[in-house]
Order: sequence, then structure tokens, then C-alpha cells
Amino acid sequence: MIMIESPSRVRDHREIGRAMGVFAGHPDVGSGLPLWLPAGAVIRRELEEFAREVAIASGCQPVYSPVLGKRALFERSGHWEKFSDDMFPPMPVGGDQLVLRPANCPHHAMIYAAEQHSYRELPVRYNELAPMFRAERSGSVSGLSRVRQISLDDTHVFCRPDQLRAEVVLAMEALLDAFGVLGIEVDHLRLSGRDDGPGYLGSVDQWQHAEEELRRAMAELGLDGRGLSWCEVAGEAAFYGPKIDVQVLDAAGREESIATVQLDFNQPERFDLCYTGADGSAQRVIMIHRGVIGAMERMTAFLLEAYDGRLPIWLAPVQLCLLPVGDSALAAAEQAAESLRRRGIRVRLQPDGSLGRRIQDSRARRDALIGVIGDSEAAAAEITVDDPASGVRARLQVARLAESIMDAVSRRDRRVDLET
Repeated sequence: MIMIESPSRVRDHREIGRAMGVFAGHPDVGSGLPLWLPAGAVIRRELEEFAREVAIASGCQPVYSPVLGKRALFERSGHWEKFSDDMFPPMPVGGDQLVLRPANCPHHAMIYAAEQHSYRELPVRYNELAPMFRAERSGSVSGLSRVRQISLDDTHVFCRPDQLRAEVVLAMEALLDAFGVLGIEVDHLRLSGRDDGPGYLGSVDQWQHAEEELRRAMAELGLDGRGLSWCEVAGEAAFYGPKIDVQVLDAAGREESIATVQLDFNQPERFDLCYTGADGSAQRVIMIHRGVIGAMERMTAFLLEAYDGRLPIWLAPVQLCLLPVGDSALAAAEQAAESLRRRGIRVRLQPDGSLGRRIQDSRARRDALIGVIGDSEAAAAEITVDDPASGVRARLQVARLAESIMDAVSRRDRRVDLET
């Protein structure tokens, strides 16, 4: 798991991202609209691929939907009433008012409504890596952690009431297993329910039943075996349903919610989402919002700070920085780099400058491994490899190093085993 630094050594993903070449901004593009540089594109692509694998493994179907919708769609969903101040203004097009979506759920509700569904077909799970938009004020945007365009790993589940608990358990197991792969240590889970205040949609009986199902789901998760605890907090629910929040500590030791499994009583009512029951009658479906990676921007920022940029080998933008010692070793280094790239390994060949300065630069960029080829290594088709994160050094055949890296990447291990 990630070792969180004490608050006295606060890490800032903006500084780390600048050193690694992850993202940049430009005033002509606009605040809160980061440009993903090549290193950042690698991290995002790997996270997206991981999210897709997890979604498919938990029974999700991929869908695509437009980033625009009529204002009427968001009026029907309730987003316009609740969040219009945080939405971009409508654009008049051909007599319609089109809006950049602040959430993906209305589109997924319409995908569900596009076909009739029998009780035998449920649950239906739609997954999309989808952009959504928030009109954040210029003073509130920050790096990748708060942006105006969000790329979200978003899943919506449509199920029968008797399937609710099993779906919550499935979602939480997928999420916790994925966090284990990412090395994210969960501090605790929080069941966020309603309080006695106004503004909640749905009946009290509906809320009580849903919250009890979430409690039972917590019991079925076997949290003790995972070393996890959970608590229940009234008043932290969304207005449209209770949820389970995954609480973590950031690199400064501050608690934050990094993922949520959210029940929704609102949209099935507003969009009249039903299924045909065993008796032929129309029955109201239950909607669950869930994801694993969440926002690519926010997760990237979190991981950069948690790992201080030294990401797991499968996420690292540069998996090996190759440094030839002098011109006599350059040809061997070029040959090694070509061989490793053919195997799908991300290699940076850096021949210019003093060896000490190049090693220093590679460490500052948080390259996963640093490989040196001198005349001795060139003659033996070997590379002397350093792992800056662990301090391990080894001299390996090029083919053996390739196998070690590929093995670690295929298993999404954090580090490469250089000692076997």
C-alpha cells in the first residue's frame, strides 16, 4: 500500500506533474482545462484501460452518449433546478437550447428507456468513460484536482429492489479490489444516510429500506477480513438517495471521499424507468451510480501525490530511462531500446550530457527504472539497472530485463523484481 507522508511534507501534484511533464495549461485554452502531455496521456490511458477491464469483469456493458443535451433533459432530471449555477449556459442551436452535461446519468437513463426490459433481464449495467462539464469559477480551479471538463469512469445500474443489496456488494468488491491494485489504502467506509431535514426525495419507508440494505451489504462485504471499518453518518446522503462513501487520507493526511456507490430514487421517477414484472405489470426500477477510477483527473492528481510521482511500473510514463556511457556504447543502447520498445516497454533513450546529470534528471522526472550501458554492458548485451524507489541495483541481460518488466506490467505489480 501507499505510504502517506506526514503533513509536514505535503506533496503537490501540480509541482510533481510539472517535473514529470504530465499536464500543462495555457491562458488561451482557459482555466480548469488542462492539456494532457504525453506522460500524462500514458497515465490516463492505463487508468482508462484498467477501468474498462474492471467494468467488464463486473458485468457492465459499454455505451456511448453525447456530451450535449437539451436543456429540457436536465430540467426533467432535476439537474437544472439544483445545479444550473454550476452548469455552462445553454447554446441556442436550431431552435433548441443545448447544454454541456453536468452529469452522465440522464443520458444513461434514456439509453435504458430506449428498450423495454423484463424482470428476467435485470440487472442492466451501463459503463462509459465519459466527459462531463462544470462551470467552476476561475479562482476555484486547481491543476487536475478541480477542473471544468471531467473524464469520468461512470457506471449506472438498473435493478429490481430484491437485487439492490447484491449489486451494492458487487460494486464495492470491484472497487476495493481495484484500489488494492492501485495501492490505495482505504481508511474506512461511510454509510451516508438522511437526517430529519427537508429536501429528500422518496418516502421515509423507501429510505429506511434502502439504508437497511446498505447495512446488510456492509455485513456481506467481510470488511474485517479486509482490515476495514465502517461508520454511519446521518445527513451526508444526496437528496436523491443514500450512499456508501469510500474515505481515504490524502498525502497531507486529510480525509476525503474518493469513490461512491450511490442509490437514486429520483431519476427512475422523473424518467419513468420501469421493467415488466413477473405478473406483467410495470414496476419501478432502482438506479445505482457507481464507478471505480472515478474522474481521471482527480485520480491522477491523487496518485501523483500519494506516490510522489513514482508510480507503479504499469502506470509509469517512462518505464526505463536508458543512459549510454559515451559514444562507444550508444549503438548498443539504441539496439537495446529498440528491442525493449518492440516488447511494448516505454523507454526513453537519453545520450547527451554527463552521466551524473542525466541520472539526476531521470530521478527528477520519476522514471521507474534507470538503465546504464557502458562498454562492459555493451559487450555482454546487459544493462545495469537501478530502481530509485527501492534502491535495488542489478545487472541483467536485455531479454531478462524485458521479461521482468513485462511480467510486472501484466500483473500490475508496483515494482519490477530485479533480484530473481
